[in-house]
Amino acid sequence: MITPKDASKRNREICGIAPIIPVLVVNDVARARGLAEALVAGGLPVLEVTLRTPAALEVIAEMARVKGGIVGAGTLVTPEDVRNAVAAGATFGVSPGATDNLIAACEAEGLPLLAGAATATEAMALLERGYDMLKFFPAEASGGAPALKAIGAPLPQITFCPTGGVSPENAHSYLGLSNVICAGGSWVAPADKVAAGDWAGIESLARSAAQLGR
Repeated sequence: MITPKDASKRNREICGIAPIIPVLVVNDVARARGLAEALVAGGLPVLEVTLRTPAALEVIAEMARVKGGIVGAGTLVTPEDVRNAVAAGATFGVSPGATDNLIAACEAEGLPLLAGAATATEAMALLERGYDMLKFFPAEASGGAPALKAIGAPLPQITFCPTGGVSPENAHSYLGLSNVICAGGSWVAPADKVAAGDWAGIESLARSAAQLGR
């Protein structure tokens, strides 16, 4: 079991490790270890593996063995997703939104949930339940940094990890906000470099991303 307060505290600690959390869509488990090692070596040890491919759970299990890596499961939607993610070795969870069943499953499994919110009402509903470290998603489609800054004005007790459309070009606008700890981005692991096993190229992208907001 984990309480909302403890889940938020743990996710705040995780989000504070590096300015960018790579959001990973991995189709081939054979690429998992090399990808994780490259990202960790580049200074981005917190990894979100999205449950969008048939290989995702195997990828989580493989990445969880990489020294220095902190592996979470993204795109959690159902209680079954939560149970499978924990069994695979995920140590935190990320969701595009939040439902009662999903929250209950994460609490029961002891998985810190970074739940998604795109509006003040959604953020307040999660805050009412005790969650004050949230994901702002989809960030750019929901108004970007100006919208998140506006939400933060009346709700300063909530901190966020914006994800969805965050790029090297706009990351600074998010990371400069007082209510943002880190951001999620997929550009550090482009599909072509992953497919080619270009770990040096991915490590270089990670190094650049690790310096954002500093």
